[in-house]
Amino acid sequence: MESLRKVNVMMVNADIFVKDVPGQLVGSLEPISLVDGNIVGVVHNRDNIVNGRIGVNITFEVDSVEGLERLKNIWKSKDVMISRISSVIETFPMDYMLIGDIGPAQIEKLIKNAEKIIELESVDIRFSSNISEKKRTVMISAKVRAEEDLSRLNAFMTSACRKEGIVYIRGVGQ
Repeated sequence: MESLRKVNVMMVNADIFVKDVPGQLVGSLEPISLVDGNIVGVVHNRDNIVNGRIGVNITFEVDSVEGLERLKNIWKSKDVMISRISSVIETFPMDYMLIGDIGPAQIEKLIKNAEKIIELESVDIRFSSNISEKKRTVMISAKVRAEEDLSRLNAFMTSACRKEGIVYIRGVGQ
């Protein structure tokens, strides 16, 4: 069963300033989950203080412009100063499960060949194995910047896995 995931994800980087009192950092991060966002990184910079507020740099993913606007409104209502929001990158994710006698070198070669024809924004690879049967399950989560690259990635994975005799399932993380 194959399903093509067509969810646009924006990667956002924001500089905000929160009051220098207990609970303010957590209070400024919590609204990201309220808009179905996913925090990728947080830098709490106690050296960057402006008017009694501490600078915080946050990188997060959000599914829509509407979600980002809701987050900005929540921050304003919580008296969080927004200094900068930028580096918005739209990505298209896809997950693949590969099953068979597959080694790390083979997966590395697969990804390198994919990168020759498709610009991959990110790739996460996880292995599990059954030593007695010499079978591995490999989970590959990839993100591309353009929807047409997602189609090209799917075509590449189909062709490469058939050529190598690897069973693959597309869209397993959906």
